[in-house]
Amino acid sequence: MRIVLISTPIGFLGSGKGGGVELTLNSLVSGLLSLGHSVEVIAPKHSKLYKGNEQAKLHFVEGEDQISWQHQNYNSPVTIPDNSLLAGMLEKGLDIAKQSDVLLNMSYDWLPIWMTLNVEIPIAHIISMGSESLVINNLIAKVYAKYQYNFAFHSRIQANDYPFIKKPTIIGNGFKLDNYIFQDSMKGPLAWVGRVAPEKGLEDAVYVASELGEKLNVWGFIEDETYAQNIEQSFPQGTINWMGFLSTDKLQKDLGKCRVLINTPKWNEAYGNVIVEALACGVPVIAYRRGGPSEIIQHGQTGFLADPDDKETLLAYVKIIENIERKNCREWVEKNASTDIFANKVVNWLNKVIKEYK
Repeated sequence: MRIVLISTPIGFLGSGKGGGVELTLNSLVSGLLSLGHSVEVIAPKHSKLYKGNEQAKLHFVEGEDQISWQHQNYNSPVTIPDNSLLAGMLEKGLDIAKQSDVLLNMSYDWLPIWMTLNVEIPIAHIISMGSESLVINNLIAKVYAKYQYNFAFHSRIQANDYPFIKKPTIIGNGFKLDNYIFQDSMKGPLAWVGRVAPEKGLEDAVYVASELGEKLNVWGFIEDETYAQNIEQSFPQGTINWMGFLSTDKLQKDLGKCRVLINTPKWNEAYGNVIVEALACGVPVIAYRRGGPSEIIQHGQTGFLADPDDKETLLAYVKIIENIERKNCREWVEKNASTDIFANKVVNWLNKVIKEYK
């Protein structure tokens, strides 16, 4: 199959601004290549694919980033900036897709979904968020009425945000397991990984560390400096170890030494990439029972789930985290979230999309 991927229009690949979409795209490219498919990627200038994905052809586009829908109101109108990066990527993608089998869009935005109704080229969409925009929600419903297979979701809980899709395609996610080393370290520090922004709820994890009198290692791109500073000032000095945004190789080496990952989102995560990255290293995870993480974590086997925003229960579970056998964590990823498993699900879905156009 000849597949053209459109990347996120929020930061170049490798910047960390695109959050989980960056990792998902690279994992998918790796899996598709290993299955023998041809892959081309349309991405912002300065983007880099992970080592091992060099077979995929990378096309660069310049322009102004989109505003993430995470940082807009549900009823906000569509905004397309002058010299739009997204429009430029879509234009190039549509041109290359004329010689390909399918265009696979990985940006959560109005324009590529709207274009599905206006060209004869098969356009498939991996939806990376729950329902964050009324105008996008309504457009997905309109496209779904014509093309029932053109949308795929990472988790069933995420898909439930779109109740008009009666039989959603659930593809999960996948990870190149060779990139993650299992470490059987039961006595390491506390960990938190993610974009540092209000919807990620970092302050709840810092609270747990503070109550235990420990430090919290925080990895990720600081998207909101004011938010980060406010958290730091709200807890004893030195509670947070700011570790920065690291490549997968460097992150997994340090993350694998931790005894637990604390995951504290304030919104419904579509999946929870960092949770699977931790599990792949053998690190159990404690998270809120909210969004995709509640489908990934096996309560009592690979970590624990607390009721949303219940910091005291997070704290209680950290105290008994040694009850989790770390090999269970790695085994779950091997059976459920490898790049080949993920890519096969995506290929099966894309074949259904392509058949709609014949």
